Amino acid sequence: MANNINLGAAKAAKNDEFYTQYADIQKEINAYLEYNPDTFRDKTVLLPCDDPEWSNFTRFFAQNFERLGLKRLISTSYAVESKKYKDYEPTLFETESPLFDEDKTRIKGKIFELDRDTGGNGRIDLDDLEWHYLEGDGDFRSPEVCKLRDEADIIVTNPPFSLFREFLLWMVEADKKFLIIGNMNAVTYKEVFPLIKANRLWIGATGFMSDMVFGVPQGALVAPADKAKAEKMGYVGDFTRLGNSCWFTSLDHGRRHEPLNLMTMKDNLRYSRHREIRENGYLKYDNYNAIEVPYTDAIPSDYDGVMGVPISFLGKYCPEQFEIVEFRKGDDGKDLVYSVNTDRQTDRQTDRQTDRQTRTKLLHRASEFSSVNVDSRNNQECGGQDWRQDNLREDYHPALEDIMIPGFEKYDRAYLNGNRMYFRLFISRKQ
Repeated sequence: MANNINLGAAKAAKNDEFYTQYADIQKEINAYLEYNPDTFRDKTVLLPCDDPEWSNFTRFFAQNFERLGLKRLISTSYAVESKKYKDYEPTLFETESPLFDEDKTRIKGKIFELDRDTGGNGRIDLDDLEWHYLEGDGDFRSPEVCKLRDEADIIVTNPPFSLFREFLLWMVEADKKFLIIGNMNAVTYKEVFPLIKANRLWIGATGFMSDMVFGVPQGALVAPADKAKAEKMGYVGDFTRLGNSCWFTSLDHGRRHEPLNLMTMKDNLRYSRHREIRENGYLKYDNYNAIEVPYTDAIPSDYDGVMGVPISFLGKYCPEQFEIVEFRKGDDGKDLVYSVNTDRQTDRQTDRQTDRQTRTKLLHRASEFSSVNVDSRNNQECGGQDWRQDNLREDYHPALEDIMIPGFEKYDRAYLNGNRMYFRLFISRKQ
């Protein structure tokens, strides 16, 4: 829950300003260059939704202009008065320029361009950026920025999270190559999945579940746990860590062509590290001719039928190994379900209730030997909320660690009328 608070707040409070770190940009771009050193050569790159004077996107591409072999770099910003957070002071770069206009600095967007050596030092880099005010506020949907889009070959940015769908379609309708950051749940959007299925969009080289740190405006809502994790990664101040963000792209990279190393169905049933697979096998959906595969590493390498897999599979999807068939819906147009033994369900729920009661008692014992406050956690359990083992481990204390229940698992997903609900991606093995 804590991991999603910032993206939830972005939707509610329009906190769309998450500033990407230089190291994350460098890591991602290098993966494309490893696969194809000419990915950006002789290309015009547009960086919209940016703040060129201090943006790490502008800084990276300008500093590496010659190494990437760029033809032209364009970076645009959104006017301060059009943003939610208006705490702003113009930079010395702007105020010391003869182009500075006190009336325009807050209401007009800016454009920065780089395509030549203006300093006469024999190289093209950050010092050669030229700028001026835009006619409008820099909104990517404006005719002014749309014209720049049409001139570009590749678009790279971290767009406003609340406008992700619209921004994606804005690029796709112009048939542009792109590399952008978004919430990994965007793969479930009706605007996104057809592009994935048609092989026009895929997950970037960094993939899912990779911790990314973002700068945020002063005063923006940040979950304490995410702020603490950002600090552990060396980012102190107005930063947050988002574990549910990833790169989306139409640029090719080598990692999407690495096939998964998988076991056969027979071996999975015997040796899978997932007890659910060893005990229950592969269940079939009630309303679709496919088997349920709840873990990517449990995909059977020799199964020729259709399989339902988690959406996180897309982070390891190799188009030469698998084909994407469908998303989420069964033959009847409803969400996928498969039946379970209700007697067994009752037994498992009873076992979990016993584990929950045992765990509460153990926590009370631990509190006698530590300063950890367990009252709030016990209240959560009494209220019926799930409490995962990793939540305890975040606040590690030896007294708790020593008596932690071995193999304690998070509670199962909800059952409805004897059916267990799932949201799945359908795939099949390529022959």
